[in-house]
Amino acid sequence: MFWEPDIECMTREGLEQLQLERLQSTLYRVGTNVPFYKKKLNELKFNYDDIRSLNDLQRLPLTEKQDLRDNYPYGLFAVPLRDVVRVHSSSGTSGSATVVGYSRNDIKTWSNLVARVITAAGVTKNDVIQIAFGYGLFTGGFGLHYGAELIGASVIPISAGNTKRQIQIMQDFKSTALVCTPSYALVMADAMMEMGVNPNGLSLRYGLFGGEPWSEAMRQEIHQKLGIIATDNYGLSEVMGPGVSGECQECNGLHINEDHFLLEILDPATLEPVPEGEVGELVITTLTKEAFPMIRYRTRDLTRFIPEPCPCGRTLKRMQRVMGRSDDMLIIKGVNVFPVQIEKVLFEVEGTEPHYQIVIERENHADTITVLVEVVESLFFDEMKKQRMVIEHIKSRLSAELGVSVDVKLVEEKSIERSEGKANRVVDKRQL
Repeated sequence: MFWEPDIECMTREGLEQLQLERLQSTLYRVGTNVPFYKKKLNELKFNYDDIRSLNDLQRLPLTEKQDLRDNYPYGLFAVPLRDVVRVHSSSGTSGSATVVGYSRNDIKTWSNLVARVITAAGVTKNDVIQIAFGYGLFTGGFGLHYGAELIGASVIPISAGNTKRQIQIMQDFKSTALVCTPSYALVMADAMMEMGVNPNGLSLRYGLFGGEPWSEAMRQEIHQKLGIIATDNYGLSEVMGPGVSGECQECNGLHINEDHFLLEILDPATLEPVPEGEVGELVITTLTKEAFPMIRYRTRDLTRFIPEPCPCGRTLKRMQRVMGRSDDMLIIKGVNVFPVQIEKVLFEVEGTEPHYQIVIERENHADTITVLVEVVESLFFDEMKKQRMVIEHIKSRLSAELGVSVDVKLVEEKSIERSEGKANRVVDKRQL
């Protein structure tokens, strides 16, 4: 299914011409109206006429999250505050909050892009969508809400939390689509089991998940426990919120809304483009944002472009599901480790539950990593010999996957703290 087939199936030549025109317009707007970018471009002795192809984008400066914090709250806005109809903000837990704004046209664009994403996932005006993302200053809830209303679906804005009530609402209101983080979907699945609710008796058919990295094995676990088509969607507050990209029902990569976003994948160390198909850090330039345009924003998210065409017929470039973050990357004994790599192995081990935690400590000036793995009750209380066999099997698999040895500890079901939002997978106890 398509929301805008003329755009989603556009020729590459036509799309790139549209991108170039919109890039030139965006650069003129930020160079004229945003002091931060005006200064940056002047320092480069930048001439707008020099942007003659999309490759010229690499001559422009990168924007970091710290730049947003340094210009808190409205320093990066490209329009007067009277033209801003919505303001969102990050929590600011790792420093000053970042603030983003939307014009009336931005809200329309946002709604339309999310409509594309959820239509590609199979959702139609006949669906009842339960949004279990947080609302408030977080962009996730509102973004999916707007897109769902635009296609004509019925929206239940329940927001995050209160899992038992979520399930009750799901039963009573006959929700057909669930929107939340993938880890929270599994929390719901476990709660259903405790409550004696059979997922097969629900009306639920689709799950639109985002907000955190997750593996293909986790998708299969969600499908097995909830019996739904689970698709991934991607966005971030700094460039829009949800709506940057999303999977179609082929579930083989996220189609990028390239007419509104220009994406690059760079080596996080050298900041040079990586070869086609290789993993690197995603960098995004907005092409149509009025209130808060971003030029080459470093997302810190790690992914790759998928060059092969998609059987669905969309010509928009695809990106692989985000595998982690360059700044969340764990460096253990000189080896780069991502939590999603550990998750992939655990989901393939029989008897383990989809809940785990990675604990990093420093002993005698050396880093150690311990993976706490929830296992089914029968295994946890089984004989020690069998437990040791499971531990050694997991350690061996992890060592082969990561290239570094780790310790493994089996823990009881439900002993790892659950989260109603993004799962807290890593506990770093090192004094770095």
